[in-house]
Amino acid sequence: MKKDINQKKKKKFEVITIMPILSVLIAIILDIVIDNHPDLRDVDNNFYRGFLYVSFGILIALAIITPFIKQLKEKYVFRCKFVAGVYVFLTLLNIITAKMLLLPQIYFPSLARIFFVFYDDRELLLNCIGSSFFLLIQGILIGFILGMICGIAVGWSKSSNYWVYPIIRILGPIPASTWTPLALVVFPTGKSAAVFLIAFGVWFQITVLTCSGIQGVKKVYFEVSSTLGATNRQNLFKIAVPAAAPSIFLGFFNATCSSFVALMAAEMIGCKSGLGWYINWQKQMLSYPNVYAGLIIVAIFCYVLVTLQFKIRDRLLSWQEGVVKW
Repeated sequence: MKKDINQKKKKKFEVITIMPILSVLIAIILDIVIDNHPDLRDVDNNFYRGFLYVSFGILIALAIITPFIKQLKEKYVFRCKFVAGVYVFLTLLNIITAKMLLLPQIYFPSLARIFFVFYDDRELLLNCIGSSFFLLIQGILIGFILGMICGIAVGWSKSSNYWVYPIIRILGPIPASTWTPLALVVFPTGKSAAVFLIAFGVWFQITVLTCSGIQGVKKVYFEVSSTLGATNRQNLFKIAVPAAAPSIFLGFFNATCSSFVALMAAEMIGCKSGLGWYINWQKQMLSYPNVYAGLIIVAIFCYVLVTLQFKIRDRLLSWQEGVVKW
């Protein structure tokens, strides 16, 4: 009986792992067999097909390796159908844009043209990624530090809560991008203005959730610790702040997402480099393959940064792992 169950699981695993490979293989065959539309630009560009070849090799390697790694096997089996669906979508998109030309190619370029941008503009894109990364990190760090200070002060001190919290409630909900005209006047450079806009959005999220996290700690904890001889400072940093850590990380997650909006807005207006500047520049030039390539990089950039943040969170707050999933 157990042997039959294992054989069924093995057969199911083999079928599921074949699905992504089969979807890529179909994509390659259709791209070769179906000719491009006569009016398609850059017909000699085969970068999309090269991407499919690389994907095909990676998926075969994963199908061979995963049976020997249990943790990877579970994750790969779970994602196989989605991966296959992605390549089916790319195949349909390739047929619509490159083979049949059903959409205006100035706004909906072929996948081959988009993938060519990653090669043709690789140096400029790398510089833009580096510029956006350092700008984002500066804004997040400044906003996080100021948000922690304000959140702890407002959440712990009654006088700070009375005088400062109303100001936070008035200024905080205003979108960071709304401050762009003022920031460009007050700050000497576009980059410093961009750092301010990012920091402003992060500051509000961290402040509010740090404050609510501290105020949400049960008073009985402080009563017990005070009975044992804890000082007011020890109650704050040994009980209140650690107990508020889940709320702080949730605020950091929300702040990271909103900081990308502020980053794109700031770079489009006041900076001469960065992914937001690149996308806006290419849009003005009506070079939509470059615009889509920039958007893909922004999506990957945001995904990687938030994923790393959750990995750190799960390690530091292992007791709360899985409460907020990503």
